[in-house]
Amino acid sequence: MTKNIYLPEMATIQEVIRETHNIMTFRVTLNNPEAMKNFSFKPGQVGQVSSFGTGEATFVINSPPTRMDYLQFSVMRTGEVTSKLHSLKAGDQIGVRAPLGNSFPYEDMKGKDIVFVGGGIGMAPLRTLLLFMLDNRADYGKITLLYGARSPVDMAYSYELQDWLDRDDLDTYLTIDAPYEGWQHKVGLIPNVLLDIAPSPGNSVAITCGPPIMIKFTLQALEKLGFKDEQIVTTLEKRMKCGVGICGRCNIGTSYVCMDGPVFTRAQLRQLPNEL
Repeated sequence: MTKNIYLPEMATIQEVIRETHNIMTFRVTLNNPEAMKNFSFKPGQVGQVSSFGTGEATFVINSPPTRMDYLQFSVMRTGEVTSKLHSLKAGDQIGVRAPLGNSFPYEDMKGKDIVFVGGGIGMAPLRTLLLFMLDNRADYGKITLLYGARSPVDMAYSYELQDWLDRDDLDTYLTIDAPYEGWQHKVGLIPNVLLDIAPSPGNSVAITCGPPIMIKFTLQALEKLGFKDEQIVTTLEKRMKCGVGICGRCNIGTSYVCMDGPVFTRAQLRQLPNEL
């Protein structure tokens, strides 16, 4: 996007969406019209978003490259930078360094059935690939989405869920951890619901993202269902720091998440030291 990989592109926040009590979504456009016009990325790539005077942090671009009216980042409040970002409003300025990292292997997934398994803010990276695939629906087989959170109020993108449920070319399952008044969908932990749904591993790829404990047991559930390591994909963008392989803070053994990832198959992760 910019010749100097260390120099952020100035961007304007066009819209702020309150997703949950601690997650906000920012829709932004680059101030340079030419840069915005020529901006391109692949599903799964990330950006470094900076609040000037505070710092920057890594977030997946969770709008799809098929819809380029804006770039979308969803931010969970966890520290100083994210708290500062949460204080911003439409019209405020931020910095964006993007795109960074690799992407989901969506070309290799063509013709295959796709199983998305997301938990909480982990739906953000899945959203960009899901929407990309829905915009290129003929390229993919059956698409299944399982999205869960602790409660309905902890679910991001609530304004899109009904549309996903209503589509006849997408099988959507929503779940929460415990009963909640008025909830009409599944109740149970994501790995258990995944086993109940039991998607077929034949000619399938599973993409999962969420809290580490959820991913751990989701991987076990996928293994029970017969998914091989090469059929399971996840993303580790939250481990990224500088985004360009300089700071050395995202290394796992000799691999750098920002250079070799953030998207990995389970087979690739098994080749890395057990530091996750």
